[in-house]
Amino acid sequence: MANGQIETDITMPSRFGRILAVITVAIAAYGLVVTVADSGLEGLLVSSWPFVFVSYLAFAVFWQPSVTVSDGGVTLRNVLRTIHLPWPSIQRIDTKFALTLFTDYGHFAAWAAPAPTRYSVGQTDKSDLTRLPESTYFAGTIRPGDNPASDSGQAALVVRMRWEALRDAGHLDSARLEKERPDIQWHLVTIAALVVLGAAAVFSAVH
Repeated sequence: MANGQIETDITMPSRFGRILAVITVAIAAYGLVVTVADSGLEGLLVSSWPFVFVSYLAFAVFWQPSVTVSDGGVTLRNVLRTIHLPWPSIQRIDTKFALTLFTDYGHFAAWAAPAPTRYSVGQTDKSDLTRLPESTYFAGTIRPGDNPASDSGQAALVVRMRWEALRDAGHLDSARLEKERPDIQWHLVTIAALVVLGAAAVFSAVH
């Protein structure tokens, strides 16, 4: 947000997830270096596959997922599929376990926006909980997952601000859904890569 204006598209990856991805890849790279030092380059082709698989798995699970808020709705890029939910379909935004959108199509959770742990909740700065969107509060309280310092709270804050702005402007009044089902795109390349690399890693481990 800049100068009080809401950006057209805002994409939010998991901040903690990306840290985990970097750490995992670094550990895998170290393991690969140690393996090469022990067995030499001639064994690299066989012994490298478990490290390649772990690195790609970290990329798919921790780095790639995100939540995108746009004029057309909310897009949840999860590990195996991307789901686009138009604004008129969204009925409620929850953060009990992760950012979860309850819609006319059902409810969908965002892999990139998990709720915080008990430890991080204990470290909450009360100033972070002021001036949150009206739909955040339930009976005068908020969930720990609504803390804007967390991945779920940050994503929920942006979604609620845009959703409330559209609602208050009347754009969601009597709005009709154009499709009976949400747009879902399966990540076929990711799925195929995980299967192939996983099989290669298992083959390498037993030989």
